[in-house]
Amino acid sequence: MKFKAFVADAFTRRLFGGNPAAVVLLDEWPEDSLLKSIASENNLPETAFLVKTGEGFHLRWFTPDIEMDLCGHATLASAHIIFTETGFKDNIVNFNTVSGNLQVRRVTETQFNEYELEFPKRAGVPSDLPENIANSLSIRPVEVLKARDYMLVYSHCEDVANIKIERGEFDKINLGNGGVIITAPGIECDFVSRFFTPGATLFEDPVTGSAHCTLAPYWSERLGKDILSAKQLSDRGGELVCRVEGDSVFIKGSAITYSESYINI
Repeated sequence: MKFKAFVADAFTRRLFGGNPAAVVLLDEWPEDSLLKSIASENNLPETAFLVKTGEGFHLRWFTPDIEMDLCGHATLASAHIIFTETGFKDNIVNFNTVSGNLQVRRVTETQFNEYELEFPKRAGVPSDLPENIANSLSIRPVEVLKARDYMLVYSHCEDVANIKIERGEFDKINLGNGGVIITAPGIECDFVSRFFTPGATLFEDPVTGSAHCTLAPYWSERLGKDILSAKQLSDRGGELVCRVEGDSVFIKGSAITYSESYINI
């Protein structure tokens, strides 16, 4: 078997920024064990697998460790590859996923390709913080909420930038598909965040689109704004624009292709 594959950096306008994702084009679905092996071999935050359907594409996301229920940056990377590398002519692409039908719209078609994802809103509810997470943090949050992910709210963006996490303690908890968002008000943007996954091969995710399904509703209500600018303060960094509308969160960002290749099995 021979599969066409790409790597694209998402939520950035520069190579080696944002969050890298592999995008693998398939004619049909192989065994799940093969998908997991390819994702592990890629060793990127996510590998997206696509199969063409009559209405669009069937999309699945894998980390090096598990299959995910929702992934923003790999969806953005997938749309970018479809629009720029496959001859796709429409301005909207539909993805059939385990989280339902997801749409991505091409906003601009320049050297900086920009796209807008429509994702489900996942508002957090007040929650207690598990002891293992609390004991691992160098700085305690002022507020804790829970949706798929725990969201820890801080007073200052410096807290998010400078926090230390003792991984031995942090990794004792298993959150399944979930992780831990830390967030605070921004200085040059509306809010900042970082994202960590206990027990994962890649501990900190560079830019986490799906986390903004919880971040955007919170900051929209707190700041009284429907459109928000966001930055993820990882080493690679990433920039997003979020819009909350009804039960949806629209996430806008750019992507750039890094490589194209073939996977030989």
